[in-house]
Amino acid sequence: MDPIYYILIIVLVLVFAGVLFRLRKSERQLKQGYKLLKKENGELLNQIHALELENSKFRLNPHLFKNTLNSIQGYAYRTHQAMEKLGGVLDYILYESNVQYIAIKDELEFVRNFIELNKIKLGPLFDFRFRISVNEGNPFYDEPLVSPLITAYFIENAFKHAELTSKDAFISILFELNDDEFIFTVSNKINKMPHFNPNSGIGKENMKKRLEILYGKACSVDYSVLEEVHIARLQINLRDVKNKVHPAG
Repeated sequence: MDPIYYILIIVLVLVFAGVLFRLRKSERQLKQGYKLLKKENGELLNQIHALELENSKFRLNPHLFKNTLNSIQGYAYRTHQAMEKLGGVLDYILYESNVQYIAIKDELEFVRNFIELNKIKLGPLFDFRFRISVNEGNPFYDEPLVSPLITAYFIENAFKHAELTSKDAFISILFELNDDEFIFTVSNKINKMPHFNPNSGIGKENMKKRLEILYGKACSVDYSVLEEVHIARLQINLRDVKNKVHPAG
């Protein structure tokens, strides 16, 4: 393998270590914050939520680095393509995820890059479907109303939980912006003999808590299983979010 590949992988490991350090620092701050904030009430509840949200974000970011790095190491012959897509994902994580809300168009670009990174795990004939139903003229398309990386959990779960070897195996992802609603649907054939750790990642409960803090009743997540197909559906009412974020808008 070209030495440049090893150098790039070493750089990624160092970046991951830096993010992990931030995670541990964030967790210490969270514990200290709880001790102080528990003595207060009322308006301080928002500060507690902010700490919880920051902590869950930093748990997600190094998890993305780890899984992506593992994929690149296992498929070195596709390193050039993977590095290009990884660059887009890293830019998004480092520069966009520090804000509370970003635009649908920015999350869509992240989804494209993140899907391409995960697809290196799939064979060339695997039934993978990605469909976009978005009107770029929609006023909500450019408005910062969705949380960065809000789709990453669902994409990762599909690739980790999916059956990848049977003839009827598939993964389907649908990215929609319909009027004032953002809908993200991920379906996959269930793997009956999973080889992953079911306790890895931030988990359904942490994701649910994060969404409740961010959106309250403006957001819903539904999980269902139909004929060995797992379906996850995220739905956000952007008008309600806008009224919450910009009440006078």
